[in-house]
Amino acid sequence: MSAALVSILGPPAVGKTTLARHLAGQLPAGLIAEDYAGNQFLADSYAGQDSARLPAQLYFLLSRVAQLRCSDWPAGGMFVSDYGFCQDRIYAQLRLSAGDMMLYDSIAARMESLVHPPDLVIALDAREATLMYRIAQRGRAFERSMTAEFLSAARVAYNSLVDSLGCPVIVVDCDKTDLRRPDARAELLAELRSRLPAGTEATR
Repeated sequence: MSAALVSILGPPAVGKTTLARHLAGQLPAGLIAEDYAGNQFLADSYAGQDSARLPAQLYFLLSRVAQLRCSDWPAGGMFVSDYGFCQDRIYAQLRLSAGDMMLYDSIAARMESLVHPPDLVIALDAREATLMYRIAQRGRAFERSMTAEFLSAARVAYNSLVDSLGCPVIVVDCDKTDLRRPDARAELLAELRSRLPAGTEATR
């Protein structure tokens, strides 16, 4: 049995990475984190440089394939990722021109079969006001151009994506459930363990 994968989805600043780190430590499991720092096109893309948008998106696409590819996937254990490969197209649709989107789709279609699918997804959501506040608090330069309208569109796209997933999904409204609270995290962890496939063994 191959290693299990728990992927965390949700709009920017909803708390994916913080939760992924916590779950990886508690299960325990390996942590797979999105490579923001290595994406040299990202800042220019969000600053409005149109020529950087497609390279920024393709960087994420290829880095995710490298992290999740089936050919290198471990035979046992468990991993938690602070993103889902399936979310990549959301940002492509929101940020790319029609022509660039056609090129992106032609590449992404060939990549999808190369990655290990999640065994369980945790879908986080929060209101636009909550996300805007958190974006301001954490101070990532490339996120400063994100508007409430952009975040609203991302939330709609994520909700539609979650409805189409073919694996177990745990949905968390982060405006109602404060995952900074130990009891809320413990409850989520218990539900996660109960819904993972039989025979799954957590190991670092």
